[in-house]
Amino acid sequence: MRPNLTVLAFDTSAAHCAAALLLGDRIVTRVDEMAKGQAEHLMPMLEEMLTAENLTWADLDGIGVGVGPGNFTGIRISLAAARGLALGLGKPAIGVNGFDARAFQEPLPYTATIPAPRNQSYIQTYAPDGMGSCAQLDRPAGVQKPAAALIANIAQITAARLNNNNPRPTPLYIRSADAAPPRDPAPVLLP
Repeated sequence: MRPNLTVLAFDTSAAHCAAALLLGDRIVTRVDEMAKGQAEHLMPMLEEMLTAENLTWADLDGIGVGVGPGNFTGIRISLAAARGLALGLGKPAIGVNGFDARAFQEPLPYTATIPAPRNQSYIQTYAPDGMGSCAQLDRPAGVQKPAAALIANIAQITAARLNNNNPRPTPLYIRSADAAPPRDPAPVLLP
């Protein structure tokens, strides 16, 4: 990892907008709790964070984004923002899943848990070699790390992965969407 990197990371996969600025060896975090409205809130929040540090978008070396698992719409909000920023700025965007964010710098073996709907949890167990397996369980996730710590971890993981040839960020979905297809037949298109 290059010293003095400037990385912006953000995540909206839960009931918040979370962001972190990695400025060399210093990290600035912000977590705004919110059940809805992340799409309208995210970009102004990121702009405020950059302005507070006298930075512009061009000062960034890379963009980190939380890719889930979590809220489907929230994941899409962050991914769209990260892909758009990466394309517009010509900067790399790195996707970081919630399991890796929780397991970052933890001694192995480690089991990362993420709250899921209906009092369930998503889990990934990391073996001593770092490899893991993922599942969904019918039990609550238990004690969770604060969102500020998780977004700071996403920023640090992003910085470590910047020199690698990373694929573009894609969502990590563990279960299918709760939304059901419409019951009405599709409209008939007239010639």
